[in-house]
Amino acid sequence: MSIRRESLASAAWSSFAAVEPTLAAIVERRFGAYRHHVLATLRRDGSPRTSGLEVRIQGGELWLGMMPGSLKALDLRRDPRFALQANPGPGTDMYGGDVRIAGRAVEVPDGPAKAEYVEEVEPPQPFHLFRTELTEVTRTYVEDAKAARDAQDTQDTQDTQDAKHTADAEDVGEEAYLVVEVWKPGEPLRTVKRV
Repeated sequence: MSIRRESLASAAWSSFAAVEPTLAAIVERRFGAYRHHVLATLRRDGSPRTSGLEVRIQGGELWLGMMPGSLKALDLRRDPRFALQANPGPGTDMYGGDVRIAGRAVEVPDGPAKAEYVEEVEPPQPFHLFRTELTEVTRTYVEDAKAARDAQDTQDTQDTQDAKHTADAEDVGEEAYLVVEVWKPGEPLRTVKRV
């Protein structure tokens, strides 16, 4: 059995936001909409652990703060890989879509960076602070074909609007469809649409 190795490329939040500002703004809004989110880490035996977590994006970084000695902090010290799921909120609306981030967490020792975070956030002391290196950002949402055409039509000139509308209707159909956007460092944003 062969195991496929994933790319080890990673990027700070600021690098992601610089190359994909629209997606970054949507992701930031999703994480800003609710206080608590879900963090997945790897236990000592390799099985997954999910935990609640507060997330903060500031100073060009995505920060993860944790209570001292928490199991999730110990997991990240041992194996820095993580997945982070934005809180979907009540119901099924998920305005902005379902948002997930994967990456590696790097613990921030006492020093200027942690002091600046403490000054801005005022977290309970003591605590673990991790900055993140993103390896993947994914957004999944449902889009209505008619709404997508209407949005595109507003960008087209009046002369080409009717032809574009007809072509889009033939390409997409009238159903709602699932849109998955995936960004990885060093790669263009990949968008997949599924009916």
